[in-house]
Amino acid sequence: MSTAPLAGRLNLNVITRDLPRFLVWLMVAGWTSLFSWLAVERHEAWWTGRFDLGNMVQAIWSTAQGHPLQATDAAGAQISRLGSHVDPLLMAFAPLQWVTTSPVPLLVAQALIVALGALPAFWLGRLWLRDDRLAVAAAAAYLLYVPLQWAVLTDFHAVTLAAPLLMYAIWAAETHRDVVLGVTAGLALMSKEQVGLSIAMLGLWIAIRHRRRIAGAVLAVSALAWTAIAVLVIIPAAGSGLPAPFAERYGKFGATPAKAIVGAVTNPVDLITTIGGWSRLSYLLILLVPLLLLPLAAPLLAVCALPDLLMNMLAEWWPNYSVEFHYAAVPSPYLIAAALLGLSHLREHGRPPWLGRAARASGGMALALVVAGVLATMIKGPLPWFQGVSAASPSRLAQYERTATSEALDQAAALIPDGAIVSAGNNPGGHLSARTRILVFPAIDDAEWVIVDRTRPDMYDRLDPRGFQVALDNLARRADFRLVWNTGGVVVFHRVRPQAGT
Repeated sequence: MSTAPLAGRLNLNVITRDLPRFLVWLMVAGWTSLFSWLAVERHEAWWTGRFDLGNMVQAIWSTAQGHPLQATDAAGAQISRLGSHVDPLLMAFAPLQWVTTSPVPLLVAQALIVALGALPAFWLGRLWLRDDRLAVAAAAAYLLYVPLQWAVLTDFHAVTLAAPLLMYAIWAAETHRDVVLGVTAGLALMSKEQVGLSIAMLGLWIAIRHRRRIAGAVLAVSALAWTAIAVLVIIPAAGSGLPAPFAERYGKFGATPAKAIVGAVTNPVDLITTIGGWSRLSYLLILLVPLLLLPLAAPLLAVCALPDLLMNMLAEWWPNYSVEFHYAAVPSPYLIAAALLGLSHLREHGRPPWLGRAARASGGMALALVVAGVLATMIKGPLPWFQGVSAASPSRLAQYERTATSEALDQAAALIPDGAIVSAGNNPGGHLSARTRILVFPAIDDAEWVIVDRTRPDMYDRLDPRGFQVALDNLARRADFRLVWNTGGVVVFHRVRPQAGT
């Protein structure tokens, strides 16, 4: 007798026994496939950069070679990555570099890990909202959240992985799974030095919401202690006494994020004019509107996002307060979870009454969450198919297609041997960083090869185009370098004799 019909019934039973969970797993698989593909396409089109994919690749590659988190800084010095950011979570990916030096597995792994954050969103939806339609919509809201989509498609960052880890931590805190909470919060702490500030706020939430004062205090104190050690000890020690990294972003209020917060508090007029400006307010709207403003109904959980939001909004460098980069990765899980908890509050005792009735209309609310996420993805998201209606940066939406420049970069990069010391422009550097030394042009120093894409200004050439062109002209006149490639706007120089005095 054939067992095929029986097998078919068993498979169908597995699906129908918990159809909502199956749908969520289906969404996770589809989202992972889509965003992995887009991330790889962007890389293959040579739009990933030395800042930041190359930085991560070199630190991970060095770890795989037995030199934990070693990297080359923009000035050409060999440093520990810990001198700029404390994100030792990167070391967990070293085994991938034993298999291949390609960044592609990192990009795919990032998409998968972030997508898995939809599971705790689904579980929290079931727990708080007690309706499977809303629970599935909660998972969809997570996957449709524009800041997370941009983060996955903006190179590779350890802090992007904090988003799903913090979703698991919130779920574990709510369900009293202390081991899971400790592991996920601990891993999130390893993703960037300031994450401890938001986790400390989560500890406060645990202490107040669940009256678990000891558990909340342990989490908060541990998180604050780690952030203090990272900022006050590890970064200065690994940075060999250099100035605080990225201090210039907070020059208006203070030389560091911490001083900027103090400066903002003591200068309320400047604080109000900065945060109250349209660029910052629109940033908040993009974070809140796709969630139907629901985080405002659970302010104690939403406030966990405040430390990172303040750091982003007080910065003078615009990517910090844009959803098109990775800087909103840490606030995102708190706002998503707060939206679900806020909806639960409204369903239980919504005021005014009409709002409560709307919140209790499960099918309508589920549809509203999904529609809001879809519209936000179309209008402010990274998907290239909505360029006609999108208000996102056109230059970012056009980065998934290979061009003649991509082909020229393929051929030019093939000239450079593995392990050679390279000076590269930002875009070529995203492909060439799996080596001991890679400088950022116009720094040359002991580089044996120089590769520059002149057609797509980025980083130093955009910040100082005249200086960049002068450096390129000077290189062309140097007797110790020979031009070996000049096609499609891409140039490659090779050092033909040793530097003087060597």
